[in-house]
Amino acid sequence: MNILVVDDEAQARERLRRLLADADGRYALAGEATDGRQAIEICRSQRIDLVLLDVQIPGMNGLEAARALAALDPAPAVILVTAFEHETVFAFANRLAGYLVKPVCRERLFEALLRVQNPTSIQCVGRAGSPDSDPPRIAPRRQISAHYRGGLRTVQIEDVIYLRAEHKYVTVRHLDGELLIDESLRVLEQEFTEMFLRIHRNALVARGQVCGLEKSADGGAYIRLRDCAERLQVSRRHLPEVRRWVQGDNADRRMPG
Repeated sequence: MNILVVDDEAQARERLRRLLADADGRYALAGEATDGRQAIEICRSQRIDLVLLDVQIPGMNGLEAARALAALDPAPAVILVTAFEHETVFAFANRLAGYLVKPVCRERLFEALLRVQNPTSIQCVGRAGSPDSDPPRIAPRRQISAHYRGGLRTVQIEDVIYLRAEHKYVTVRHLDGELLIDESLRVLEQEFTEMFLRIHRNALVARGQVCGLEKSADGGAYIRLRDCAERLQVSRRHLPEVRRWVQGDNADRRMPG
């Protein structure tokens, strides 16, 4: 995989260069650029499979450059790199090959690179489009990974029961236990919107795990889960949507009382 690194900060380019060098030859650093227009010219003149594209670059910013890169034929895959957790950036990034948050860590970088190598992802992000159209959305991940005690632990998405934000981390409750990841719950919701249901500002539950709703003595609402005895509170804000989904898509699940 030939990779182009685009960032106007020399230190940031050096970090990515060192991380890619640790990949034992699996990835080739094909070039570096400091702005979007330079990146586009490099992609036009040589074969680039993937662009690691900083959002905050001078002139044409990263989002504009990503649209222009999507119009090339063939179009390289694009992973946005950002120092700021901004909703617009993440929403746009989820329609590309993904995003990375600075400072980029080795595990997150290699996980993103492996996703790009997935044939389904390449088919989606490699198609050329017009500069005015949004790049196509890629399929969500099939698993979530996190660095744990010197190794990498992986959980299949289909085994996840719920995702709950706690402080700076998200707890992934799955069939075999728990896993802590440092991802944004909002971004996870955008990526897995068909698989998870928002029940609280800090919690998403797997739709397939929902058995129903029940009321507590104080009038609060809690969700029942198929493979977990724990009851999760449903906020008043999200209760109408949760009730509509439970009663509309799952006629046999009713809120008692």
